[in-house]
Amino acid sequence: MKLQLSTTTKITLVIAAFIISIIGFMVKLPSVFRHMDKELHTAFYFLAAAFLNILFTNKKLTRHLLIFLALLLFGVSIEYAQEYSNKLLHVRIHGRFDIEDVKANVKGLVGFSGLWIVYVGSLTDVKKMRMKNDVNN
Repeated sequence: MKLQLSTTTKITLVIAAFIISIIGFMVKLPSVFRHMDKELHTAFYFLAAAFLNILFTNKKLTRHLLIFLALLLFGVSIEYAQEYSNKLLHVRIHGRFDIEDVKANVKGLVGFSGLWIVYVGSLTDVKKMRMKNDVNN
């Protein structure tokens, strides 16, 4: 049994996740997690890419690339927003723009993309083999 979500449900889920993500990235990490900031960035972007690809791609490369680019843009934008919020509020809510965070984001996106390509490629190969077997039988 395959669960089908309506477009409205998918968009609602994405908006809720987006709001939670912005809040999460704009506040300072609790001290217990500060030593693993880059790993958290990588894991977040890997999981965000998985979440959005499961909801929207239907194994289509163009949609996958759009999600990749949207998350990349989101990651860079959040870094600039952190820097700007410090200046705007005259209080240091978070750190500063950190290119290392952006690199960690890209690692998560590339890691998921590699896994996604293998998965979709494997499904395509299986489908071709089934079609070939059906023709031969």
